[in-house]
Amino acid sequence: MPPDDRVAAAPGWKARLALGFERRGPRSVLASRIHEGPLVVQKSLHPEGDAVCHAIVVHPPAGIAGGDDLAIDVHAASGAHALLTTPGAGKWYRTAGPWARQRVDLAIAAGAAIEWLPQETLIYDGAQPDIRWEARLEGDARLVSWDILCLGRTASGERFTRGECRLSSRLYRDGKLQWAERGHLRPGSLATDSAPGLAGHTVFGTMIVAAIALEGALVAGCREESPREGEGGVTQLPGVLLARYRGDSTEAAREYFAALWMRLREPVLGRAAVPPRIWRT
Repeated sequence: MPPDDRVAAAPGWKARLALGFERRGPRSVLASRIHEGPLVVQKSLHPEGDAVCHAIVVHPPAGIAGGDDLAIDVHAASGAHALLTTPGAGKWYRTAGPWARQRVDLAIAAGAAIEWLPQETLIYDGAQPDIRWEARLEGDARLVSWDILCLGRTASGERFTRGECRLSSRLYRDGKLQWAERGHLRPGSLATDSAPGLAGHTVFGTMIVAAIALEGALVAGCREESPREGEGGVTQLPGVLLARYRGDSTEAAREYFAALWMRLREPVLGRAAVPPRIWRT
């Protein structure tokens, strides 16, 4: 049976990756790296100069199967700026019963910035992913993060007809909750089929920008952007900008969020947008 169609069995892989970024003089560096199991960063890169450290998070098994448990912890110390992405689409395989889990925790000190920009995630028919994301910011820390999910391998005609998907996201600043969202998706449920939910669409995504001050003109400019397919929208909360995508194209979702990132990066992070080279391979 091909690996992409395998039925997962417990206990699965247990993997953890802990990364610490620091500012040393004018240079942001990957100062600490701890990994257990199949979850690694091969090396850090500086394609746009010393100030920003890029890292590519690699999961060598390529897919997450039932019983797998992944934990990613990223800390940026004061003054550091890190951009993290992935080499390709993430995959959640169908399972014979056990849930698969992934937890991402971002801790950003005052004066630091993290960009968490993974490529899209494909949730196979029959998968049971439990995906949790949490960011803790201190002082004037800044964050740009997105996630794009596709229910089923739509390129090959597969639909998400079996399985479940649990989603949880939380954003804190100085210990106070600024934004939280939870989702539980099941085929045929209100969350997947109703108009306020996904309305039968297969691709959805959320982009979060957290900064102390987000000017109204900047938000208005973001609202001028629209995806080439599907629907997009931008909402402003105190210190948080949220962008949403709903449609049937991961490419359209990624292009939409990238266009917003191009607009936002310099005014929010003080750096012109330089797309990671891995996005073009």
